[in-house]
Amino acid sequence: MKQPLTPASLAPPFGQYSHGMKADAQGVLLTSGQLGIAPDGSVPEDAGEQARICFESIVAILREGGLSMANIVRLNAFVTDRKHMPAYMKARDEALADCPVKPASTLVIVSGFSRPEFLVEVEATAVY
Repeated sequence: MKQPLTPASLAPPFGQYSHGMKADAQGVLLTSGQLGIAPDGSVPEDAGEQARICFESIVAILREGGLSMANIVRLNAFVTDRKHMPAYMKARDEALADCPVKPASTLVIVSGFSRPEFLVEVEATAVY
């Protein structure tokens, strides 16, 4: 169903992700960008905690669609400062710990989101 693509001619990935992912799928599930908003509406000040909430939200969306984190073939993530990268990457690695095949992944530094307290946003593409 999915095959990680890491050509020997490329430098290895910087972290726990695949350079590319080939997916033979009949269906695709896309999430909107998820922000670090807890179910009670609160937004933690910590980027790592916001990232964990983003991944919890993605898990809930996948579950609603009958899928799991193992179905993800691509993650796009956005943080507002380079200093948030390690906290995001730790949360991402924890969220993907049980996935034997890591998805393709992109992390971009952005100037901000719709509200200044948001530090991290994550969106996922999954196949089934």
